[in-house]
Amino acid sequence: MKSFIGDGSLLLFRVTRLLTCWILEASEQLYKKELGMHTAASHGVTVARTHMHDWLILALLVVIEVILNVIHPFYRFVGKDMMADLKYPLKSNTVPVWAVPMYAIIIPMVIFIIVYFRRRDIYDLHHSMLGLLFSVLVTAVITDSIKNAVGRPRPDFFWRCFPDGMDVYDQLGNVVCHGDKNVIKEGHKSFPSGHTAWSFAGLGFLSLYLSGKLKAFDCRGHIAKLCIIFLPLLVASLVGISRVDDYWHHWQDVFAGGVLGLTVSAFCYLQFFPPPYHPQGWGPYAYFRALEEAREGTAGATNPGNAEGTAENVLGNEEAVEDKGVMGLQLATGDPSSRIIEDDEECGGRC
Repeated sequence: MKSFIGDGSLLLFRVTRLLTCWILEASEQLYKKELGMHTAASHGVTVARTHMHDWLILALLVVIEVILNVIHPFYRFVGKDMMADLKYPLKSNTVPVWAVPMYAIIIPMVIFIIVYFRRRDIYDLHHSMLGLLFSVLVTAVITDSIKNAVGRPRPDFFWRCFPDGMDVYDQLGNVVCHGDKNVIKEGHKSFPSGHTAWSFAGLGFLSLYLSGKLKAFDCRGHIAKLCIIFLPLLVASLVGISRVDDYWHHWQDVFAGGVLGLTVSAFCYLQFFPPPYHPQGWGPYAYFRALEEAREGTAGATNPGNAEGTAENVLGNEEAVEDKGVMGLQLATGDPSSRIIEDDEECGGRC
């Protein structure tokens, strides 16, 4: 048995290393035409200062999440006739609580750092981490707020309320629980599933990140890229299924948690990155803005007399984004040397 586990772990390590190398090699050509590196040493302070208010809001979300876990949820009426669906066994978690931030936050961050050390783009590293943390924390606050407001009993509520199996009800027919207070408190937090929401928030963000880096929608039909993209979503789905198998959640709780986490992750990702199908979907918005500013500075230094005209052209381009751009991005035109990616035109921007 130990030999089998050891062989499986070695195989998993080799597959992970192979996928990581493929991701890095697939995105290597996308950065060859960049106008200089943007490292933590050269641009890190500027990026952090620009987004200081975002980090403050992130800290506030952490405080709110702690408060939501301390307060008691709504203890709704639970009658004897409702117990038929709430008598499932009280089991331990297949996926423990401490493991959720490990695979939903730490593993994606490790991938972001690996990409940074190969690409040296602080914009990509900073925005991917900030977007991931916002995705998870916004999802957590929304999820726990709904949990406390709804107070839906878990499928194993009977054994939480009556650990000795002797059920007691008051004159109105409501339960009179005599179990552990903390266990009963958790028993009123079924809807929606927190494990599932966190999983889809973190791994959903990672899936979008990988789809952009791998250029999965470049019209070249590499199905293997989709397999890599779907892998985080598969893990999140299996976590959700485990919540039903452990009788900690009803299937509606898991479905709602998955939709919530995936929706928030998409919104947070699109705050920092173009859609994965966009020709510039492999990099953050801030990276392309930095390149544009670098080109404008070079043009102004070479021909100061045209500085005013350059500013007017940039303003005109910003006003024309709705007609010519996608998600606020404007592809460089005119001088071929100013293009960020030349081979993206073969798809005409889209398939």
